[in-house]
Amino acid sequence: MMKVKVFDEEHEKDLENSINNFINENAIEIIDIKLSSSCSVYAEEQIYCFTALIMYENKKEE
Repeated sequence: MMKVKVFDEEHEKDLENSINNFINENAIEIIDIKLSSSCSVYAEEQIYCFTALIMYENKKEE
């Protein structure tokens, strides 16, 4: 059965680390990864948002 996991971080390196940790800690087969990034301005501060959606299936135990 296909499942999804959403990651949302303020820095691209944090997103990489979150995804890599998820992959390493779970026995999964990745079907696809979708990436999105956005930037907004609040007062004089730029706010970044890096989001990834991972579609995956659990590996079947043999």
